[in-house]
Formats: sequence, C-alpha cells, structure tokens
Amino acid sequence: MFEIRDLIVHYGVIQALKGISLKVEEGEIVTLIGANGAGKTTTLNTISGLIRATSGSILLEGEDITKTTAPRRVAMGISQAPEGRRIFADMTVLENLELGAFLRKDKAALKADYQNVYGRFPILYDRRKQLAGTLSGGEQQMLAIGRVLMSSPRIMLLDEPSMGLAPMLVSNIFSIIREINKAGTTVLLVEQNARMALTIAHRAYVIETGRIVASGLGEELMKSNEIIKAYLGN
Repeated sequence: MFEIRDLIVHYGVIQALKGISLKVEEGEIVTLIGANGAGKTTTLNTISGLIRATSGSILLEGEDITKTTAPRRVAMGISQAPEGRRIFADMTVLENLELGAFLRKDKAALKADYQNVYGRFPILYDRRKQLAGTLSGGEQQMLAIGRVLMSSPRIMLLDEPSMGLAPMLVSNIFSIIREINKAGTTVLLVEQNARMALTIAHRAYVIETGRIVASGLGEELMKSNEIIKAYLGN
C-alpha cells in the first residue's frame, strides 16, 4: 500500500536520513523504533510532506508522491498526529475536530465520523465546547488522534502518542490504536516506548542515526537479544 525507497533527507548540511526504505501493507500496524535523534520524526514529516526529501521515492499504491504537496497527501488519505499533539489550544475541541475535516468534500459522511470519534473518545463529546488547551495531556492526545480520524485517513501516522502520559493512559491509547486499525485504518507508528509499540505492531523497523538497521515481525523483535538490550531495558 505504501512504500519509501532509499529516502535521503538533509537539514542544511546535516544528513538526517541516509537512504532508508520501508513498506507498509494495507491493514497493518507498522512501528518505527529508535533512540532520540535517530530520524523517526523526520521520516514521518517527510512522508506527510512537511519536509522535502533530498532524494529517494515515496509511493502510495505505486504512485510516486514524493513531490506532492502536504495538503494533497492529506486528501489522498495520509494524515499525521504530530509529536507533542499540536492541538489548537485557543480553539474548542469541536473546532479542532472540524479542522481535521477541512479538506473533505464528502460532507454528508461527516456526521457519522463525528459519532465515531465521540464513540471512541466520549470525553471529547463531553468537552466539545471547551477550549482544547484546558484538556489534560491524555485528553489532548485523544483529540490529536480524533482530529486525524476526521480527515478519514487510509494511513494514520502517529508520532510518539504515549509521550508524557501516565502508564494507565498509555495502555488506553495503545488499545485505541489497535481498535482503529481493526476498523480498517493502516497505521505507521513512531514510538519511544518500544515494548508497547512492538506489542501491537504486525511488523517493525529499527532506525539508528538515519539508517534502518533491523526489521521483522513485532513479536520476533520482542525476543531479539539485541533489541531487548538496546530498547526494552532488560
């Protein structure tokens, strides 16, 4: 469904991605794990069109979208919940969700999608008229994911959804990600909590200093001594 080939990205003279390649099949959860500064967020931002690739290809169902604009990629079904949530604090919960649907032309289907988001995150319905900046960290993460769902994505890019959350909330967020995937949305997940990410992922890639250094089934990497030592803390 989705593929990047030999992707190279620079920030000025600094090479952030050094020829990475990965695939995401329809219906999968694929996770990209690695240390801070390894290139995880850069990968997602390049896929979503926020950063321009120096070279390499980004393919959606075989179509090269490497030079396609970010708004066009959203319209094609690629949508991202960014690191740090990036909700609009001075707007209401409902207004944030409305922005997620900004590019949609199938307005008749929006009512069902609002119901879907509120069904997954009932607290967002309760607080739909509340300023988003007054929500807790966990509620803001729910809003960030809900905003993505309002774009009706085929591929959801999630960047560090567990960041700053209490362990109980982390477990809840990952359960919701799994439910969203089972409902038909393909997921590419970037996450420092490697154990949780590998638990729900069908497949995983490990990135170090801008290069993919390992890949495999999530359950296989969970058993790898090298992965355990480097990323799982025991």
